[in-house]
Amino acid sequence: MSPRFVVLGPPGAGKTTVGRLLAERLGVTFRDTDDDVVAAAGKPISDIFTTDGEPAFRALEERAVAAGLADHDGVLALGGGAVLSAATRERLAGHTVVFLGVGTAEGVRRTGLSTARPLLAGVNPRSTFKALLDARLPLYREVATIEVLTDDLAPERVVDAVLDRSG
Repeated sequence: MSPRFVVLGPPGAGKTTVGRLLAERLGVTFRDTDDDVVAAAGKPISDIFTTDGEPAFRALEERAVAAGLADHDGVLALGGGAVLSAATRERLAGHTVVFLGVGTAEGVRRTGLSTARPLLAGVNPRSTFKALLDARLPLYREVATIEVLTDDLAPERVVDAVLDRSG
């Protein structure tokens, strides 16, 4: 069993929204590894970061991704930082991986100053978001088999582009 599509990208790219629509269009189930992490930890991601630290969150995330890749056959959305794990990047080989790209300005507009996004909370969210993108972009592209820039597209059009490019 293997996901039909694995959706990833930075915060604000539309992973959950597009993933749900893609699953609906394909008639399969949707699963978000962030939800799996919350369920496993019994607390919100922001609390995991605050009380346990980012390394603890990343360990939970890596396990959630491994489980999702092994036992989910629908559309699987990964957290924005999942690609930071070399083990996760290796596990993604052979899967249809959709990288939803978003530019800095649009990403900041979409995420705002959300406290639910601990890595973006801070003095200068634009600078923080740009640094995050700069660090992760090569990793997203390393694992992606399909790339769609979402800045000027409605979620339904993003799904159309994904399906068009999946052959």
